[in-house]
Amino acid sequence: MVAVTGDDNSGDPGPTDSTEVSGAISADDPATDQEVAADGVDGVAESDEASAPTAGGDDDAVDAIQDAPGAPDLEQESEIAADYIEGLLDVADLDGDIDMDVEGDRPLVSVVGATLTELIGPNGEVLEALQELTRLAVHRQTGARSRIMLDVGGYRARRRQELAELGRATAEEVSRTGVPQRLEAMTPFERKVVHDAVAAAGLRSESEGEEPTRRVVVLPAADAADGAVMESAAGQG
Repeated sequence: MVAVTGDDNSGDPGPTDSTEVSGAISADDPATDQEVAADGVDGVAESDEASAPTAGGDDDAVDAIQDAPGAPDLEQESEIAADYIEGLLDVADLDGDIDMDVEGDRPLVSVVGATLTELIGPNGEVLEALQELTRLAVHRQTGARSRIMLDVGGYRARRRQELAELGRATAEEVSRTGVPQRLEAMTPFERKVVHDAVAAAGLRSESEGEEPTRRVVVLPAADAADGAVMESAAGQG
């Protein structure tokens, strides 16, 4: 049984996709941060690394694309997403409460009250796949591209803290040695957190490579080329 906190849009149908959820769910990260892959919504590109367009941010330029005029109804998106996730949990016979919130300019839906490692997967791969399915479900009902964020068991919050510390520590090492540092491959969400931390430390960073091995490179101040295409260091959306 799943308890949904917040407004309950119980009149809507369950999951709109035929999706089998199990402890072995896996999918490639469908989002990229420069050549952004289609997220399954009529070929619309999506990125988690930026929330608003800023100068020098290739992902932000993608995020600035609007599918429909007018501001999105974030509460409606949250309700649709909550119903969709509730249906998936029922199908998989998993327990958990669903919280709905708005973080900045994007809706946030969290599955809480249980340790659902099956819905997170190695390096958050299952969580990323479920987030894309949820965005697709919202798009099918609203007709607009959704930037909804899905979290399970506080995984994203914990991961954000770990990556922020990694970004700070790497920036300190690069400042001390003057040698660029290449970090491990990360998802767009993870790279964005590292970019923010590096920028807060006064250095610059960029991403290199292609998905799924795209990674952050932290640069000494003297090595940051003025004309380089840099990813946004704005706050996490």
